Amino acid sequence: MRTRQKDRDMPGPQEPWNEIRPGLWMGGHYWTDRTGELQPAVVGTRFDLVISLFTAPGHGPHPTVDHLVAEIPDGPLTAAQIRCVQQASDVATHVVRAGRTVLVRCHSGYNRSGLVAAQTLIALGHDAPSAISLIRARRSPWALNNEIFVDYLTTGLDIAYLLSDLDAPA
Repeated sequence: MRTRQKDRDMPGPQEPWNEIRPGLWMGGHYWTDRTGELQPAVVGTRFDLVISLFTAPGHGPHPTVDHLVAEIPDGPLTAAQIRCVQQASDVATHVVRAGRTVLVRCHSGYNRSGLVAAQTLIALGHDAPSAISLIRARRSPWALNNEIFVDYLTTGLDIAYLLSDLDAPA
């Protein structure tokens, strides 16, 4: 099993998850160990809340841990999917402000989780460029390599939602 698509020439993450700021963690379902072997990132009870934007059987979290599943693609989002990102970010923001821990995860922990984590940072007072930079510094320079997601963040999710909704059938 690979962590990256054939058209993406980037290494897999070196850790299952990384702390972006106190209480806010970002990661994936898979990571690459020091020998280059793909490893599953299985979440037990380490976090108070896990937000999964991609799911795979056997990756947790433990049944006693709050788990929000909001599957979205790693590509252009519909207005409904952007709203889902906003709602996941709102929940993550609330958890972090309450002094609890949240893991936002997707397949590799680069794009979908980066979008929600960056929006959470924006809600916590960062501007979009600093949120993106912090994620790349703490998770990986390869994080948020999906330029569409960067555009959503720099435009603002509210505006991206409205623009995406223009294409929806009446």
